[in-house]
Amino acid sequence: MQEVEHLTLSRRGTTVWLQLTRSDKKNALTAAMYRALTQALKEADADPSVTAVVLTGSGDSFTAGNDLQDFLQMDSLDENAPPFEFLLTLNELSVPLIAAVNGLAIGIGTTVLLHCDFVYASSDAKFAMPFVHLGLVPEAAASLLLPQQCGYLKAAELLLLGDSFNAEQALEMRLVNEVLAADQLQARVEQLTEQLAQRPAAAVRASKALLKAPGETTAARIRREVEVFAKALRSDTARAAIAARLQK
Repeated sequence: MQEVEHLTLSRRGTTVWLQLTRSDKKNALTAAMYRALTQALKEADADPSVTAVVLTGSGDSFTAGNDLQDFLQMDSLDENAPPFEFLLTLNELSVPLIAAVNGLAIGIGTTVLLHCDFVYASSDAKFAMPFVHLGLVPEAAASLLLPQQCGYLKAAELLLLGDSFNAEQALEMRLVNEVLAADQLQARVEQLTEQLAQRPAAAVRASKALLKAPGETTAARIRREVEVFAKALRSDTARAAIAARLQK
């Protein structure tokens, strides 16, 4: 286990756990925390033995979003700024990313979920994207991804009004996979990481890449899948799995 910049990194089997530990500030994110998260994600993604990354919070919060005081002190806000480098890293992540939302999830605490492959929330979780209340606009590609995930009208309601919503509403809007009692959240996520660890890692990463691929015609996607499928079929993992299945 390693503690850096209010972030605890731990390895449990083939899963990397990233826990925000600035609970006295409801895990509000600073530039230093973004840098630590980005580095941890890049290292996990570069390690082929890692089968999943879990992102979670501590105390009563997943994260309350950006530390606004710290945010305003950043020299520049371009794609090289720590928050946006973090978001671009999320977008390029090949390993499955799991969010365990253990309470307050505000601003990027909600928009980051749009980049996760699995999202589990405690029943007391509270979500909001209050950008308009601050005179701001959505980030993390929420203006693109949110309409895709829950439909334009609901996305407009969430982004143009910026009101908060609870875990059951998030489930109804397809922003989370499952809602659990707070004391069951970690066990459920651990169960999922064990399932992922039993799957061929390269196939999982390749399947995620296809899911995340940019919009294209059906014919173009068939062609893309053929290329990936053919490569996978030639792998030792696939050949062994198919041989084992045929023996049954």
